[in-house]
Amino acid sequence: MLQSEAFVDLQPLLQRSLLLQQPERLLNRWISRPPLAPEILVAFRRPQRIIGLAIVRRLNRSGTCWGIDQLRTCRQALVQPGSPTVRQVETALVKEALHRRLGATSWIASAATDRCDRLALLREQGFQPLRNQTVWRWEPAGRPHPGKEVAGELELCPLNRRTAALLWHLEQAACPAQLRQLLDRRSEDLLDQTQGPGLLWVDPTRQQAVAGVRGLRAHGQGQRELELTIHPGWSHLLGPPLERLLVEAARQAPRVWLRSDTADCERSLWLEGIGAVAEGEELLMGRSVWRRQESLAPAESSRWRLDTVLETFKPRRRPVPTPLLPNPGLRHGPTVLGSSR
Repeated sequence: MLQSEAFVDLQPLLQRSLLLQQPERLLNRWISRPPLAPEILVAFRRPQRIIGLAIVRRLNRSGTCWGIDQLRTCRQALVQPGSPTVRQVETALVKEALHRRLGATSWIASAATDRCDRLALLREQGFQPLRNQTVWRWEPAGRPHPGKEVAGELELCPLNRRTAALLWHLEQAACPAQLRQLLDRRSEDLLDQTQGPGLLWVDPTRQQAVAGVRGLRAHGQGQRELELTIHPGWSHLLGPPLERLLVEAARQAPRVWLRSDTADCERSLWLEGIGAVAEGEELLMGRSVWRRQESLAPAESSRWRLDTVLETFKPRRRPVPTPLLPNPGLRHGPTVLGSSR
C-alpha cells in the first residue's frame, strides 16, 4: 500500500518506526529519554488505498514540543471521482496530529516560501511565522583547510556531555526568544538531536562558547545537515575560524546542507564566499497551545464570587486624618495626629 512514488523514499524510515513503535511506548512510560522513532499517521480510503501520511516527531525529552517533519499525499489516488482534495487530506492529517498529542504545548513546522497552499494550511491550523530561512548547499571537497591558529585565544573543544551546557547557553543567546520558548530544549535535547561530531570555539577566560557547529540527525532522508550557531557579539569570527569548524565537522562529506536567517546579510555573503549555493527559502512556523488553568472547586468559586459581590455593600472606614502642616512659629515640628498610610 506504500509503493507509490510519493512514499518510496520514506520506506526505511517507515520500517524503522514500525519496528520501534512498541519499545518507544514502553520506555516513555518509565523514563524521559530521546525518541527512538517518529510517529506515522496514515490517511486511507477504502478499499485499502493510502492517500496521504504525516510524520511527526517529539523534539524534546519532556514531550512539550513536537514537529511535523513530513506531510505527503498520493495525488494519483486522489484523481478518482469522489476523492477528497489534497487540501482536505493534509488538513485532516495535521488536525489529527495536533489532537493526538494532548501534552504538547508547542508545534514546529516549515514549508518552502513558494508553497502558498502549504503555508495557508499551516496558518489555518494556528501556525505563525517565526523565521525566514535560506537553505544552502555546500561541497567542502577541494577547499584548503584553514590554519590551526585562526581564532586567537579561543580553544577548540568537541561537543560532548561535558560541553553540552556551553552549547545550550550559546543557543539561548543566539536563538530568538519566541522560538527558544517554543522549542523548550535542554542540553540533553541538543545531544539527542546531534549526529556525528560537533565542535565549539570556547573563550577560556569566561568559560563561554562563542561559536559551534553540530550535525543534525538526517531522520532517514539521507542528507547531511550542519547547524552553525554564533554568539551575537562574536560575528567577527565569520571567516577562517568558522570555516574551520565546518570543514572538520563535515568530515570529507561530498555535500552538506546549511540554514541561515535570510535577513542576516553578513552570514549570507560569507557563505557565498566559501562556495555555498542558495537552494531556496523556507518559512519556519510555530504553534503555541495555551491551556486553561484548573479552576477552583464549584463551592469555592461560588463563595469567592459572593464575597466579591458583597464587597461593595460593606461599611467603609472613616478616612484617616492627614498630617498637620508645620507651624513656622514653633521651634520644633508639630505632633503628627495621623498618617495617610
